[in-house]
Amino acid sequence: MPDRRIIALLAAATLAVGGAVAGVTTGNDDRTREAAVAERGAKVMPFSLDATTHIFDADDTGGTQRVIADDRSDSEQIRLVREHLRKEAAAFQRGDFADPASIHGNDMPGLAALKAGFNRIAVSYRDLPDGAEIAYRTNDRGLATAVGNWFNAQLTDHGKDATKSDGHSSHG
Repeated sequence: MPDRRIIALLAAATLAVGGAVAGVTTGNDDRTREAAVAERGAKVMPFSLDATTHIFDADDTGGTQRVIADDRSDSEQIRLVREHLRKEAAAFQRGDFADPASIHGNDMPGLAALKAGFNRIAVSYRDLPDGAEIAYRTNDRGLATAVGNWFNAQLTDHGKDATKSDGHSSHG
């Protein structure tokens, strides 16, 4: 019969290794999660995260999401941002949030409420000189809060590639 101390030691080692692996795969470490989000995002977003900035501004009626080229003369990034956000706005109008879910996870804050209440949110797209924006407007306070929660999750996940302010100087 094996020694109980050896069994206890093996059990503790298994738990420690399992916990370390779970931390890497579930994104408990912010840097690891940010890297995983960037990798998944590269499969969904055609523009470069390194050459653009996501800007999220929540308010009492929803909010505005912008993606802008860091270099205002980078016409290729601007074209790619516009193309992508135009497509996303059309999907969101139909209640299709599959792309952000594939990047950030199906359990991201606010997402379930947005899917359920999409028909009570006015989603509009607009070109900007250096990118594009999607505005989300609703009279439903719960949905406006869901938009804010959804924005905050994206701010956290995109790290240095996202901001709340519209200044180019606040990102690296």
